[in-house]
Amino acid sequence: MPNVIAKPFVKWAGGKSQILSAIRAQYPAGLGGQINKYAEPFVGGGAVLFDMLNNYKLDEIYISDLNYELIHTYIEIRDNVNELTEFLRGLSSHYLSAGDSGRKEIYYSNRGKFNALKLADHHGIELAALFIFLNRTCFNGLYRVNTKGEYNVPQGSYKNPCICDEANLLAVSRKLQGVSIVHGDYKLSQTFIDERTFAYFDPPYRPLSATSSFTSYAQEGFNDEAQAELAQFIDEMIDIGACVVASNSDPRNVDEGDDFFDVLYARHNISRITASRSINSVGNGRGRIHELLITSY
Repeated sequence: MPNVIAKPFVKWAGGKSQILSAIRAQYPAGLGGQINKYAEPFVGGGAVLFDMLNNYKLDEIYISDLNYELIHTYIEIRDNVNELTEFLRGLSSHYLSAGDSGRKEIYYSNRGKFNALKLADHHGIELAALFIFLNRTCFNGLYRVNTKGEYNVPQGSYKNPCICDEANLLAVSRKLQGVSIVHGDYKLSQTFIDERTFAYFDPPYRPLSATSSFTSYAQEGFNDEAQAELAQFIDEMIDIGACVVASNSDPRNVDEGDDFFDVLYARHNISRITASRSINSVGNGRGRIHELLITSY
């Protein structure tokens, strides 16, 4: 079978597709040889994961995330892709054949179904299909929940959204065969990571402003204490011999004197790369800003 190219199947706030070349430049020497394991404990949209799957032959791959619905969808794509695409085709046909008012009704009806399944712990093909449907038809591809755990992102204004990208879903399914997919905290990866592992950590970014945390996808926040705990965990993984790259926001975008990460990761190499991001929800807060790439080598 010819090599298939898989790409992220969801749009994801803070996704790494646009800075993938900069991350790729930091991959460790020996990847695919002496370094034959990969771990991504905050997988999100998986841009780096799919770069690994498309370009390297690795013996073991581990991904995880705290977002259950996201991880459930990865698992359904890996294990039940034909049933999933069949369900998505139905959702897509129903939505795209409707007028504007009909689409609005369908969107909010499906959002309600998704929340009912989510809150009732009903996990199956429908939950995964609705997760992809909402991601493709909501505002800016956001995943945001309220304090009750309900997904509350409004409808987007896309004229012809690609709800069922069957070719890519099939490619993703093939690539995910044999990948360990775990729902849970990043610390669970400790049992997987060793001296043969390249680990990429892409946690929820430290907010640059009061409004930039709008895209949070979990009820629990990821505050400075959590950032410090992650840095300690990364140090522990490095001490056992793992090669580590981590990314985060650069506080100096808004405060030149904020050296939070420079102090936290002082023992490691810190690169500042440019990315197109939204600092806040208003137009003049968008543009080219710096992000951090932290490497252990």
